[in-house]
Amino acid sequence: MGGRHQGGTVRALDGVSFSVEPGETFGLVGESGCGKSTLGLTVLQLYRPTAGKVLFEGQNLAGLTEQQLKPVRKKLQMIFQDPYASLDPRMTVGGIVQEPLDIHRIGDREERRARVRELLGLVGLNENHIDRYPHEFSGGQRQRIGIARAIALNPRLVICDEPVSALDVSIQVQVLNLLRDLQQNFKLTYLFIAHNLAVVAHISDRIGVMYLGKLIETGPTAAITDHPRHPYTQSLLSAVPEIDRRRQKKRIQLTGDVPSPVTPPSGCRFHPRCPIAKPNCTEQEPPLEQKESGHWVACHYA
Repeated sequence: MGGRHQGGTVRALDGVSFSVEPGETFGLVGESGCGKSTLGLTVLQLYRPTAGKVLFEGQNLAGLTEQQLKPVRKKLQMIFQDPYASLDPRMTVGGIVQEPLDIHRIGDREERRARVRELLGLVGLNENHIDRYPHEFSGGQRQRIGIARAIALNPRLVICDEPVSALDVSIQVQVLNLLRDLQQNFKLTYLFIAHNLAVVAHISDRIGVMYLGKLIETGPTAAITDHPRHPYTQSLLSAVPEIDRRRQKKRIQLTGDVPSPVTPPSGCRFHPRCPIAKPNCTEQEPPLEQKESGHWVACHYA
């Protein structure tokens, strides 16, 4: 996916390809600006890709008109990063959670109201909150409201775009556990986006690591956290704090700044910051190849 920027073309996503299996959580991790959120919005068709396909249940969403997308949108929902900005301050909690039901004309007025009370209970809120406004709630409670809205239509796939990064650490665990419980109870599928590898590993079945618009490593969570193959993944993992002093690890500090997506480096995009880069890394872009069963890496020397 490309976009115009100061006379150049920015490829926010370049050749990204992956799949998410029904009922699993696929975690997507990387630095700010690497294209994670753009990918999530593209899956939902809130951003239209300039090339490629977005396949959902065998249907290419990128080829559908807005009218054709409307029935599909019931199956695709999103939990946004900022619980303060993603809720309309002029609407009550009941109105916010009920809005998807109104748009898709599901049930009559009483049935919708009953569904809203049910949803609030599912996310740990009281039905007495139904007539209150977002400013009356804490950040964690607001995110629970956003989650209730996202699951109102019984979606098949939920895009979780940094859903806990704006919350206190103690609240993050509560929200992550809530998401896991809802997934088990309603057979939800998650695309979970975050910049914190520890958070992604806590909830994900498989993990994809992105760098500058490219997917550079994917695999089962245990493979990524216990045996990372790409130098960038290794550096991300080394930055995760370790509570047990006996298990302290060597911190891998990358040098230099993240290159501009307007003029990405030739060859491997990570080579200007890579501690093991060799001359051919500047010339040849490494393909994403399977190194072990289900573990794919884009590195000449993984």
